[in-house]
Amino acid sequence: MRMKVSDEDLALAAGAGDGEAFAVLLERQYDRLFGLCFRLTGSRAEAEDLTQDICAALPAKLSSYRRQARVSTWLYRVAVNAAHDRRRRRASYMKATEGWGDWEQARAADSAAETQRQDWLIRAMASLSEDLRDTLALVLDDLTHAEAADVLGVSEGTISWRMSEVRKHLRALKEKEEAE
Repeated sequence: MRMKVSDEDLALAAGAGDGEAFAVLLERQYDRLFGLCFRLTGSRAEAEDLTQDICAALPAKLSSYRRQARVSTWLYRVAVNAAHDRRRRRASYMKATEGWGDWEQARAADSAAETQRQDWLIRAMASLSEDLRDTLALVLDDLTHAEAADVLGVSEGTISWRMSEVRKHLRALKEKEEAE
């Protein structure tokens, strides 16, 4: 009896919620649908994914089937549209991710360079006298010279002088390292 029911009648019944009609229709059309998906994608894995996506969406789509075309023709249109949508999504994804690797490598290089600068500064600070090291630590922590002076109990001029000494010391240390 199944063989006497046309695909179009099955599609109408499946669109109205008949699960058995949907199963019979899918059984009849699946191989043809998969073959088209394979030709559209050129990849077995992609064709399997696309066919499964179409089959998952098919119950909702069948409610719009109006028997204006054969079911196979209508399914081909559904498959072609789904393949186009998949290609557009992939192209958008590729465009969005393009350059991401370069950006990440640049970010990692910048981070490594910053880590090197910080490591150098920590080593260099260890070679400073205690009062210069304390002053530099406070100024690096975004305290103004007046605020650092208040914390250390010295004048603002003393902080400015100490920072001048720190710069001289660090510059000399850097030049010495570069010369070696």
